[in-house]
Amino acid sequence: MGRMHGRHHTRDSNKGSLPQVPKNMKSDGIDVEYSQELADQADLEAQARANAANQRVKHKRK
Repeated sequence: MGRMHGRHHTRDSNKGSLPQVPKNMKSDGIDVEYSQELADQADLEAQARANAANQRVKHKRK
């Protein structure tokens, strides 16, 4: 324990609690502007893969 021990603790004490992105700028990752009528084949395949992955996750949790 040198003389610098006390200074490091006070300087670094709250860095872990500071957010990197403000909460009001974070999104939930869900796209709300989706139109089934405008979807192409790649969109439909991606949607089917996402649904299958969600089902696998739900079954693993049980």
